[in-house]
Amino acid sequence: MADGGRMKGVQSAGGGAGDDEEGNEEVREEPELALSLGRRVWHLPPRQEAAPRSLNWTPVLPEWNPDAAGSSQGVERALGGQSISSLGFHDMFGGILDDPQAGGSMEVGWGKLNEEDEDRDLQNKRLRVRHFGEENPLHSEHELEFGLSLFANDGSESPRDANNEQVDDAENSGGRNSVDVGIRMDLSDDFLHMIFSFLDQKDLCRAGVTCKQWRSASVHDDFWKCLKFENTSVSLENFVNICRHYQSVTELNLHGVINAETLVLEAIMFLRHLKTLTMGKGQLGESFFQALAECPLLTALTVNDASLGSGIQEVTVNHDGLRELHILKCRALRISVRCSQLQILSLRRTGMAHVSLNCPQLLELDFQSCHKLSDNAIRQAATACPLLAKLDMSSCSCVTDETLRDIASSCPSLSVLDASNCPNISFESVRLPMLIDLRLLSCEGITSASMAAIAYSRLLEALQLDNCSLLTSVSLDLPHLKNISLVHLRKFADLNLRSPVLSYIKVSRCSALHRVSITSTTLQKLVLQKQESLSSLSLQCHNLIDVDLTECESLTNAVCEVFSDGGGCPMLRSLILDNCENLSIVELNSSSLSCLSLAGCRSMTLLRLSCPNLQHVNLDGCDHLQSAAFCPVGLESLNLGICPKLSVLHIEAPNMSILELKGCGVLSKASINCPRLTSLDASFCSLWMIL
Repeated sequence: MADGGRMKGVQSAGGGAGDDEEGNEEVREEPELALSLGRRVWHLPPRQEAAPRSLNWTPVLPEWNPDAAGSSQGVERALGGQSISSLGFHDMFGGILDDPQAGGSMEVGWGKLNEEDEDRDLQNKRLRVRHFGEENPLHSEHELEFGLSLFANDGSESPRDANNEQVDDAENSGGRNSVDVGIRMDLSDDFLHMIFSFLDQKDLCRAGVTCKQWRSASVHDDFWKCLKFENTSVSLENFVNICRHYQSVTELNLHGVINAETLVLEAIMFLRHLKTLTMGKGQLGESFFQALAECPLLTALTVNDASLGSGIQEVTVNHDGLRELHILKCRALRISVRCSQLQILSLRRTGMAHVSLNCPQLLELDFQSCHKLSDNAIRQAATACPLLAKLDMSSCSCVTDETLRDIASSCPSLSVLDASNCPNISFESVRLPMLIDLRLLSCEGITSASMAAIAYSRLLEALQLDNCSLLTSVSLDLPHLKNISLVHLRKFADLNLRSPVLSYIKVSRCSALHRVSITSTTLQKLVLQKQESLSSLSLQCHNLIDVDLTECESLTNAVCEVFSDGGGCPMLRSLILDNCENLSIVELNSSSLSCLSLAGCRSMTLLRLSCPNLQHVNLDGCDHLQSAAFCPVGLESLNLGICPKLSVLHIEAPNMSILELKGCGVLSKASINCPRLTSLDASFCSLWMIL
């Protein structure tokens, strides 16, 4: 034991070689990445003296005390008041790895070990798990208590109890029951392999210095095919050693690593199997992109938030095997991409003034937020890709209709286009017959005249027209249209959609919208909340189930015809007309309606419901209701005590069991046909009579 109760985990065979160096340096908190590279044994650079002999690590654990389990105070009590400090790598191996002349530095070498000795050591160094039997008073069927024994099972030392007295081992005591003494469990290689598969490189390095078995498991090639050093400090020597040893690496992430370009250039010769490379936050010169040719299997390259080139020269990416290239938020003057097999190219938010593309197989091109690119540069780049299917030029304010027309003629297979935040396009003369997804958000030039060009895209499935401030009407008859979004359109007044597959409509913050006509056989839910100008509604939606028209203050009584039988919604189940204050007479005749909410309809005076499947009705806030007829309905309970002006009531409800009329003080005429009625509260209804 060292001064202060510190336990030394390893002692060299020659004695206390490390005692004189105990205070030279602070123990490093995290092991170097190079620690994981030891093939079979760790050793120092060649010295004149003989190499140290194998080590025996035999810490003595105290007797298990269940009352003190789980707390550091209990451990101190078990040791007689002595505290236990953390056992670091320097504590375990400092005695033999510290070189007085080297100032405590350490290098990893490739030692040789006899295979028989190695296998024997691996077996001897495995961990044993000691089971404490059923006689433990704190033991329950839901809790199993184990003690961890770290003794070297090579016969060199025997376990000792808290009094440092030798304890018989279950293996060596022939007459005793091994279950009573302990159960030895070796962590199999497969089990370790499974556990280590959840660790990252840093944790693998820490685990690798524990014992020979763990070291052997931690350096398996399966764990080092994907090297993720993002925002990690790694030395050049360590990185080169790792790449030299694990040449089957397929994925490498050096984003945020200092001098990442130097690391790649030094280790590129060992990365022959590399497929995915991620770089970023630094300077990448022309030599880096030229060195990529040394990785023939490279298919994906991502460069994020970096400065490319010297600032005055053109950066060229030339690789015959590259399939995906992402250059994001980078700074460069000119970029040239010459990749014969490239299919996906993203230059999003990259500040470049010019781009040149020679990518005949390119399918996806992303220019989002490339503010420095001119309209002509975008046109030349896109038209050079005849197979282009997806184009994102959002927030490129210089794009014009002329560019869109040239792209449409040069890229006949274009199916996805995002031209959002492009104020100079109107889309009036653009013809894209293969278009499937179109996004024109915040395009000030889009007007109702643009709908004719959009209607030319007969294959269109998704359309977004949010924040197009000059758009006044949308009239589209598209057989494949599934989704449409119309949000914050100040002048938008008329919506007319016809599509058999229309399944989603988002209409919000369109204060001028007063007429809606929708025809669809697929639409199941329609939400038109807070459309205060909406007065005309026409629906031919045979599968429509839910409708929400909350706070549509301008709706008239004619809307009831839309939701009654024959009105175009035969499958309607839920209807919400809350706070539609312009409704005065509500008459619904629906065989499918099961839930109706009229809360806050303060102008309603007459209510007539003929809905045999109606299960729930909400009349909160209907203060002016005078006459109500529920003939027939499927209601099981009904509360009309919240309608103080109700004077005439007719109810025909075969399933109704509870009726609340308390507070209907002016009720003068009532007809109730409820054969299952079991509870009726008619308090304060002095003038009513039952017919």
